[in-house]
Amino acid sequence: MMTIYKYFLSISKMEDYTFKIIIIGPAAVGKSSLIRRFVNNKFSLEYKFTIGVDFLSKNIVYKKDKKARLLIWDIGGQDRFKSLRRNFYDGTNGALVVFDLSRAQTFSKMKEWLSDMKKLIEVDIPVVLIGNKSDLISEIGEVVDRDELSQYIDNENCFYMETSAKTGDNVENAFVNITQRIIKTLDSA
Repeated sequence: MMTIYKYFLSISKMEDYTFKIIIIGPAAVGKSSLIRRFVNNKFSLEYKFTIGVDFLSKNIVYKKDKKARLLIWDIGGQDRFKSLRRNFYDGTNGALVVFDLSRAQTFSKMKEWLSDMKKLIEVDIPVVLIGNKSDLISEIGEVVDRDELSQYIDNENCFYMETSAKTGDNVENAFVNITQRIIKTLDSA
């Protein structure tokens, strides 16, 4: 029978790195759906909000023969959990900051999330900004001002991607991208 210590030792040998990734943003922007699509390749139309924080993990190949284990922290978007966030951010290597492309007000709220995160973490970490629900743009049209978005991305010095948890478009790319950015930061330190 394998001891817990030997189990974790065997897992750690399978990856080149282990990173803590947080996924943050306003409520109902699809953070949990993005993670479920990435980890389990599943999507559900049923919405269940995250209470506090939820955890999932996945091993990925981020380069030809390089592997990383991502410990993904899904942080609840409701304002009532704001006081708990500092505890959830400790030890974070990178962040996916999400807003909903079909609801313009979530873009403004996302800005608050990123600002609060930067104040609480107090160290520069790689950030990938995600406009989620890209599959809805064809139905409802553009609701986020692209010029404002572009200017914000430049000012915050972060990378931007559009994803759809429903179709899976760019979901894996977002997690691979943040992993590559974390490694680049480590290599340049």
